[in-house]
Amino acid sequence: MSRPENIILGFIALASLALAISACETEQQLPACSDGIGCVDVAPKEPVRIGILQAVSGKVAPLGWDQIRGIELAVDGRGGKILGHSIALQMEDTGCTAEGGANAALKIIANPQTVAILGTTCSAAAATASKAMSDAGLTMVSGNNSAPFLTSIHGERAPNWQPGYFRTTSNEEYSGKAAALYAFSGLGLRKAATVNDGDIYTKGLTGGFEQEFQRLGGEIVLSTSVAKGEREMGPVLQAVLNTGAQILFFPLFQPEGNYIVFQAASTPGFENIALMSDGALIESSFIESVNEKGKGLYFVGPTRPSGPLVDALVKEYISRYNTPPPTSYFLNAYDAACLLLDAIQKVAVRSQDGSLRIGRQALRSILYATVGLKGVSGDLTCNEFGDCASPAFNVLRLDDPNSGIEGLQSNIVYTYAPGNGTPSNDTP
Repeated sequence: MSRPENIILGFIALASLALAISACETEQQLPACSDGIGCVDVAPKEPVRIGILQAVSGKVAPLGWDQIRGIELAVDGRGGKILGHSIALQMEDTGCTAEGGANAALKIIANPQTVAILGTTCSAAAATASKAMSDAGLTMVSGNNSAPFLTSIHGERAPNWQPGYFRTTSNEEYSGKAAALYAFSGLGLRKAATVNDGDIYTKGLTGGFEQEFQRLGGEIVLSTSVAKGEREMGPVLQAVLNTGAQILFFPLFQPEGNYIVFQAASTPGFENIALMSDGALIESSFIESVNEKGKGLYFVGPTRPSGPLVDALVKEYISRYNTPPPTSYFLNAYDAACLLLDAIQKVAVRSQDGSLRIGRQALRSILYATVGLKGVSGDLTCNEFGDCASPAFNVLRLDDPNSGIEGLQSNIVYTYAPGNGTPSNDTP
């Protein structure tokens, strides 16, 4: 080998060695994660990983898929990227059960690169999923959970509260109250029966209804439950009749809620008893299922957002999915995703090579500090319990099943909005 070639090879070797030393020095100079509960480091070409926990099987699936579509629209609105990194969504089915929530959460948590979670559909699944999520140091934002037990009750920390859990839908502590106010003052009823299915969501709503109805001077003549999956509602309906109840409040999901309506319609005596359910049944497939048997049924649920932003997002929904949204809850899911993605963008530290470092506690802290964020469902301000939406609820009546979900949501008979001060129609 000639001398010039030796010199060239020597320079190459020295350059390679210099690069290697430089790389080692860079690695050594990277500061250790100082975040209280750890960091997620995202390499230059790696995606930002976010878990999705929703119910996508069974009768509750329409609600779960609507949540997923709201999340997808939010991600699409950012071109599928955040800070130059693609967004990878890992979807897991909770089945709307506590066990399903825990199992689905563990699948998400198993990947240490998961930054945060969006979900769940059902509050029962959220109770277990949020515990697993919180213990692992993650953050979870829901666009659908509303059980008081997940955040706060009467301004105090609720039994199932977990640090790092947030939601963009209203705490239904006020839903049961709204239902009771309308039943007592709007309908003039004094005897009420309630039926739940044993989970924290339905028990929270019936508990809130019972407390307010009794405070107003009404009597709870029956407080009972049915099992999830129960099809035969005859015994519980007969028990309601035997008590002389004037209204039955049953905040159940499908299919149990369907069976209540079907069988009450064919039970003599129930034509004189008002039926009221909640937001879980404000859904197009339920209306189509019960049809004429649902005429006169009351529902209590979050006020429906409106305005140019909502109209534009509905149009985008129809364009992408070739169908109108079966509920308005996809709007809350959209806001949940935007809230989380905005927070990630604020706390992520970007290196010169494009890699990201996301502090887990920093992410939680920036979410707790959210004030007046403009969402399509309304302004979002997160309190110390993780509630980010101002409570506002409508009581609706189904007069014309053929008008579908739009007709139902436009037939508002009462509104209760404690977050905006004392409402003008606090007494219907």
